[in-house]
Amino acid sequence: MARTVVSPDYQVEIPEETRREAAVEKGQVFQVVAKANGIIMLVPERTLDSLRGFAKGIDIEGVREKHDRP
Repeated sequence: MARTVVSPDYQVEIPEETRREAAVEKGQVFQVVAKANGIIMLVPERTLDSLRGFAKGIDIEGVREKHDRP
């Protein structure tokens, strides 16, 4: 597991191996998810244009309609 240290300015450097594996780019914006006194996730923000078509071909068999839900 990669490790990092919070700087005096509260900055955190993402280790090189993690940056490569997650394809992090300079200037990329992330949402920070915190829970139970810890940061559990950094989620990259995506534009609506970049999400276009991401669910194309998804299998929706067995998905319930609103009127079928309790």
